[in-house]
This record gives sequence, C-alpha cells and structure tokens, in this order.
Amino acid sequence: MSDTAVKLRHALAEAIGSSGWRAALETTPRELFMGEAVYQADQVRGDLWTPIRRAEIDEGDWLSLVYTDGTWVTQVDGILAEEAAGPVTGAPGSSSTLPSLVVRMLEAAEIGEGDTVLEIGTGTGYSTALMCRRLGDDAVTSIEYDPAVAGRARKAIVRAGHAPTLVVGDGLHGHANGTGYDRLICTCSVRTIPTAWLEQTRPGGTITTPMWGWLDGVASAHLTLDGEGTASGRFLKQGWYFMRARTHLPPPRPPVATGVGQARESRIDPAILDDEAALFVAQLAVPAAQRSSAGETTILLDVSTGSRADTRPAPGGGWIVHQHGPVRLWDAVEEAVLLWQEAGSPHQSAFGLTATRERQYVWLGDPTGPTWDLPA
Repeated sequence: MSDTAVKLRHALAEAIGSSGWRAALETTPRELFMGEAVYQADQVRGDLWTPIRRAEIDEGDWLSLVYTDGTWVTQVDGILAEEAAGPVTGAPGSSSTLPSLVVRMLEAAEIGEGDTVLEIGTGTGYSTALMCRRLGDDAVTSIEYDPAVAGRARKAIVRAGHAPTLVVGDGLHGHANGTGYDRLICTCSVRTIPTAWLEQTRPGGTITTPMWGWLDGVASAHLTLDGEGTASGRFLKQGWYFMRARTHLPPPRPPVATGVGQARESRIDPAILDDEAALFVAQLAVPAAQRSSAGETTILLDVSTGSRADTRPAPGGGWIVHQHGPVRLWDAVEEAVLLWQEAGSPHQSAFGLTATRERQYVWLGDPTGPTWDLPA
C-alpha cells in the first residue's frame, strides 16, 4: 500500500466529512475496486467510451483518478473496461459511484453498528467493503445480477480482506436465507418495491432505494416496516438515482407519428415536465408512459396500449395536444400536475410511499391525501 494512496484516502474521507463512515473510508482501498481500467466518456458522442488503463498511465495519476470524488464507469454494453480492446459504444452497465454519494446513501439508510444489511447491487464491491469495515463481514449480504460484475467484485472484496455473503442472482428476489434484515439498501434504481423485500426485512427495519420510472421521474424512498409487513415512509429531500435494475427497464420505444387523434388546447405548458418534481408527478399519473421530443413537440407513448399524446405550440399562443388510444395520457398528466401546482408545487419529499403485498401507492402530504397507484 503506497503512502500516496493512504494520503489520498484520508483526504477523501476528510472532504466527505462523515463521522460515522470516516474510519471505513480511511481504511478501504478504492483502487482495488476500480480494477485495472475504467471507461471515460467521449465529450462529443455520449455513447462512446474509451478505456483508461492503469498500466498505461503514471501510478500517481491513476491514484488521483481513483480518489477523485467522482463516478467511473466499469462496464459498457456487457464489456468490462479491463476486457475492452479499444473504445466501445453502448450504455453503462456498472460503475464505481462517487464515494460521497455512497456515504450519503448509507447515512440515509441509517446503517449503524449491530445492523444486518442486505445490499441489492454489489457493483464494484466498494460500498460492500465499507459496510464490512464498519459492521463486520457476517452482517453484510450483497447480491449482484451480472455474473461478470459479481466475479470482479468478489476478487476485490477478498483482496481487501473481507468475506461477506456474496450472491449472484436477481436482487429483486432478495436473499431468503437471511430473512429478517435490519436494513435493505439498493444501489440500483427500481420502478416499484419488490414483494420479497417486504418479506425479508424485519418489523422496524428499513428499505432505502432510489426509484426511477419510465417517464424518467426519480425519487429516493426510505421506508419502515411495520408488524404487518407494510412498508411506508416519505421520499427523501436529498435524492439520488443509479442505473436501473435490468428487469425494471422500459420496453423499446418505437417511432411515433405525431398530430394523430383528437386535438384540444393543453391546460399546462409541456415545458413544466422539465422540472424534476413535476416530471415525478406526471409519472405517477401515467406510469407506463415514456417521453421523447421532436423539435418543440413533446411526445408521450404507452407501448403496452399504443396510447400516445403529443403537444406543440399553437399558432396563436398556448399549446395543442393530440391524443390517441385507450388511455388519454395528457388528460391524466394535466390533472396530476394541476393538483401538484395547487398544493404549492412541492418537492418529491412532500410525497410518501406505502407498499404492501397487494398494493403500492404514492401519497401527497399524508396517506389520507391524494394517492396514485404504482404499476403491479
């Protein structure tokens, strides 16, 4: 272990400033979890990624990269950075998240000494190792969906001196062998709360996860289980989101013809959907819809029903919406957004989520307020 790495590790821990996780940050070598290469995004083409190899740059520069409080992509389109022959195109599949965000999530999950934790999404294994440092190996179980990512993480975790329970499988099914976890924390984004998580978290335990729907609305849930297996809680003020769970990805979105269907004047400016909270609210109203744009036209499409809506500026001012299909998507979006505006246009933290085995719904203000069901 080089003196440079130790100094950089302590400097990172100092910058993050977490009293509860400082010792773990200072003693967990992130360089082990970054492996021998990471990807750098092309500044022009967002889908082009070039590997940066440790062996090809100065060791000091590599360690500076490692201990920058930033996110580094480690897998693109199923190809680990170490295995890339050159630049690749595609979407990221795994990454080493910036340490400050990792710590903020661990803090939000209220993880502390004496807790048992189920982590959904091992990724590089860095957050797993941080928890092992603080809680002990026996307290940590981590599940990774991708076998190649899981194998890479296992090697790094072992090299760091830890032996938690590591599982290769679909984390949305949890890990029944350890039913009764104090904390369940998810490092990928989900659309709904899996029933298995409710069953495997003890009464009084918590579920903390980012949520990212098909309309691209995001919020971070922190739920507490009651004695009946119901999880409930408000969304957090400081949210975050990670890559989506692969089985919660939206379906492929085909091209859509616009200007089709019944036309009327829109009651809201489509640009309101550029506001993060407004987009979250719109998604509650049409959870199966996806959004795209073509010039000044905003398009919503529900692939499952073929329903669509598109809005564009009207020649005399305002906006015209066309709707087609069994679900009037823009009608539903308007109703939800107008209700949100009447409530003062609050942040996502004004909303909460209640999840049972039979139903999941988001509420505004408190569980007796306006509600929207999440998809089954």
